Amino acid sequence: MKLRDALDRCPTELLIDGAWRPASDGRRIDVHDPATAGHLADVASASERDAVDAVAAASRALPGWAATPARQRSAVLRRAYELMTERADLLATLITAENGKALPDARAEVAYAAEFFRWYSEEAVRLSGTVQHAPAGGYRILVDHAPIGVAVLITPWNYPAAMATRKIGPALAAGCSVVLKPASDTPLTALAIGALMEEAGAPAGVVNVLPADRSGAVVTAMLGLPAVRKLSFTGSTEVGRRLLHGAADRVLSTSMELGGNAPFLVLEDADLDAAVRGAMLAKMRNGGEACTAANRFYVHESVADAFAGRLAEAMASLRVGPGLDEDTEVGPLVNAAAQAKVDELVQDAVARGAVVLTGGRIPDRAGHYYPPTVLDRVAPGSAVLAEEIFGPVAPLVRFRDEAEAVRLANATEYGLVSYLYTRDLRRGLALADTLETGMVGLNRGIVSDPAAPFGGVKQSGLGREGGHEGILEYTETKYIATDW
Repeated sequence: MKLRDALDRCPTELLIDGAWRPASDGRRIDVHDPATAGHLADVASASERDAVDAVAAASRALPGWAATPARQRSAVLRRAYELMTERADLLATLITAENGKALPDARAEVAYAAEFFRWYSEEAVRLSGTVQHAPAGGYRILVDHAPIGVAVLITPWNYPAAMATRKIGPALAAGCSVVLKPASDTPLTALAIGALMEEAGAPAGVVNVLPADRSGAVVTAMLGLPAVRKLSFTGSTEVGRRLLHGAADRVLSTSMELGGNAPFLVLEDADLDAAVRGAMLAKMRNGGEACTAANRFYVHESVADAFAGRLAEAMASLRVGPGLDEDTEVGPLVNAAAQAKVDELVQDAVARGAVVLTGGRIPDRAGHYYPPTVLDRVAPGSAVLAEEIFGPVAPLVRFRDEAEAVRLANATEYGLVSYLYTRDLRRGLALADTLETGMVGLNRGIVSDPAAPFGGVKQSGLGREGGHEGILEYTETKYIATDW
């Protein structure tokens, strides 16, 4: 789809109580094109007053939506899945335009995002409770799952469609109403999804969408309202900590999907061809701008030269260019700050002795590009091993034995996902148990699946999204003691 057509079909105002309206103070957000650094569009930027109005609308809509039969809620989500599938080109074009990722990545995101609506359309009718005899006798224990209430959903820029549907889907399936606050870098996709939810049959006020460049003030205003009972956030650990402090004042239920620093372990018995293919998926999906991206590559010294050479060859072969060009495989980073951070991490590693096998410098061209980069023999203490890269950079470290690999992999405050390659399944499963992450890709470079519980340990988050566990995050367990 042509970019102009996609932009013309995308709403640019706030969605509150089923109506599209400008910000109460008229403020707007400039949306930029990462491929050119030029102006792309502008959208309304919500104020604190708008935030209060959106929560009030969600609160009014909550009782009716919670009382709606699960089959009807399911039908709305199923229709949303169908509409997303039908409009995949439109949504992929918007994602690429405002985020920068290559069209193949954007199309894959739309398909992934739509699956959350399909999965939770099915889960909506499976939210069953339990009945049992009390062990002491004399009465029954009834356990049910009630909608938790109005949910504030805060989503990042790197997956503007999938992170929205991963939250909206289970919330609506459970009977909750929502206020979605998307990242100010990528508001267009969220607004398009808001319009899609209206068309799918979500009643007015059940889904509200509030782009805002005054994120702190707007979110604080919402979290202070008694009607809000749930906060779901995907983003950096730093921001997550601040939100947890704010949520604590009202003892809000929170779900946090925070930063990652994923290790990618290649043991001496690994199938190197498979490991390189997995590394390309784990590192270069979404251009490296993913919390699940492989961040640190630990390779056994006996296979390190061969693995490094093959990975560098594969990375160097990728075509870098504007995301909307059909032959592009790696688009620009989201903004100039992201580009500068990635380069700073690379130059620090090089200054400490890392060897650049490919890439390693900001190209002389317009836009926020960074070439696919492989750094070998990265020294301990390099910032690139401690910080989330969020770019197309693969730092390699060599290890001698399994114990050292595990120690290095676990030496981080993060614990979202790890990747492990070995031909020995028994060894791999045993080693997976020692890795301090919420998810493990064993001989796989992708772990994300709407049917699986996604989330981390340590400072990578709280709770799970996806799977049956995802819908439970939007419920309160209610126990009733009775006899008959």
